[in-house]
Amino acid sequence: MSTIDPSRLLQMRSSILNQNQALQRAAGRGGIGAAEGGAAGTPDFGAAINNALQQVNAQQSKASQITEAYERGDTHDIVSVMIERQKASLGFETTLQVRNKLLSAYRDIMNMPV
Repeated sequence: MSTIDPSRLLQMRSSILNQNQALQRAAGRGGIGAAEGGAAGTPDFGAAINNALQQVNAQQSKASQITEAYERGDTHDIVSVMIERQKASLGFETTLQVRNKLLSAYRDIMNMPV
């Protein structure tokens, strides 16, 4: 068995990261410093929230489907059913807490004296 050379490993990592950045730039998405490049590379808050909500909705749908399958007797794996339900519950609770924080921030901004 050969020993691992840390400097060679770091060089390989650096090379991979450089190639990844080049591929992202070629695809038009920018690299790590894309936000410095102007408005074209800035992330969209609305799109990020929409994406997160879609993921939570998908998890809720998956939990509902697997629960229904268990109730029909199609599956007997109660552990996977409970795990999926807990994932859906956690996603919903997180979404609820983010909403509460956003509303609180909105109220604080609206109550600021001008």
